[in-house]
Amino acid sequence: MRWFLYITVFASILLADHTNGANRNVVLFVTDDHSPDAGCYGNPVIQTPNLDALCRAGVRFDRAYCTTASCSASRSVILSGLHNHANGHYGHEHSYHHFRAYDSIESLPVRLSKAGYRTGRIGKLHVGPEEVFHFETALPGNARSPVEMADNCRSFLKSSDKRPFFLYFCTADPHRGAGHVPDALHNPNSFGNRPAGYPGVTEVKYKPEEVIVPPFLPDTPVCREELAQYYQSVSRVDQGLGRLVEHLKSAGVFDDTLIIFTSDHGIAFPGGKTTLYQPGMTVPLVVHGPPVTKPGSVTKIMASHVDLTPTILDFAGALEANHAFHGRSWLPVLNDEQHKEWNVTFGSHTFHEITMYYPMRVVRQGQYKLIWNLAHELPYPFASDLWEAPTWQERWSRGMGALYGKRSVRDYIHRPEFELYDLESDPDEVNNLADDVEHANRLKALKAKLQEFQKTTKDPWELKWRYE
Repeated sequence: MRWFLYITVFASILLADHTNGANRNVVLFVTDDHSPDAGCYGNPVIQTPNLDALCRAGVRFDRAYCTTASCSASRSVILSGLHNHANGHYGHEHSYHHFRAYDSIESLPVRLSKAGYRTGRIGKLHVGPEEVFHFETALPGNARSPVEMADNCRSFLKSSDKRPFFLYFCTADPHRGAGHVPDALHNPNSFGNRPAGYPGVTEVKYKPEEVIVPPFLPDTPVCREELAQYYQSVSRVDQGLGRLVEHLKSAGVFDDTLIIFTSDHGIAFPGGKTTLYQPGMTVPLVVHGPPVTKPGSVTKIMASHVDLTPTILDFAGALEANHAFHGRSWLPVLNDEQHKEWNVTFGSHTFHEITMYYPMRVVRQGQYKLIWNLAHELPYPFASDLWEAPTWQERWSRGMGALYGKRSVRDYIHRPEFELYDLESDPDEVNNLADDVEHANRLKALKAKLQEFQKTTKDPWELKWRYE
């Protein structure tokens, strides 16, 4: 027994030294408007060999969620570990939207810098102010050109600076953009694809008849065409990931680097992006590196974007007990297939663009999910890129009774105050149980859990329970 104790303690010391030693580098790779559409997530059509390889040697999360399906707002959560109602970054940072985090927020790169890290970023930042989200090095690169981005990281990865590094690598693919006609060099189509391609990329093109149409979208020719363009953009991202892995290996730091691959939120189609339905909240999350002890495993724990900052700080040995994050480190349970204490997640959305006020709060516990639409008397607002989407416009032109996926256009735009779903029997969230007397106690319990979350995280909208 004594020898067993000695061996256990010695193994713990070795593990701690490996995890918290000099080489505890971190790459946080964040794609843009990307659902878990990849080979490793069961899509047999889309080609993502580099992510699939990372997954085979790492851990795949099957229940990973953003807290708000809006670009700037979500990124502020990723980099702070706080919901938007606490960090102040309610919506888009750019142009007249001008949402920004509170000056008092101490972000992930700032905390890591204080812990002795050199911090670098490349691609899309989309949060402010700069002082709050400060990185030591801003690397140049077109965020639509992920292989070129990876090449521009070589000097950062091979630096003679012996401090561990944190690299925040953010593509603008597969985000939906302006719907102009592509030209050979400058104007990509709405998913960033252009005839001339991008440096180092072998464009992978898809036939509309080959793509897999998810149930929340209409299976129409125009939707299939858009999905084919989206797939192409995702495959371009995958080649950027592959090139970045090559450079990590060339620099001799691959084995010592924690790589986290995720997206800011789900796909940029109505019913996904800007909603707190599953297609908006569900994101890919693949983890590779020293903490992985079961390569190729799949975890069912519910992970949230608020967990990323505390997890990375934990890996860096910089997580302090007095850090008041809304999330927690999943490193201790990374290699568990599931864990009973990781079975609840919350979402908090208020804006996307400044013209899109529609606060929603959500709690999911086990198989049940409750959405509270605080502004339910308003028509559901559209992001400009989603309103212009050909897939939506084709359905909209057919009238309010037309089906958009499994909902009518009318039901998508006009929502009830509460939406309660059993995700096991109704994964597409079309059978609202909020008015079902058989679920009255469950509705009451989830309402109470949601309100308690709002109180704990100091959500200003919590007072709506009392005066409206």
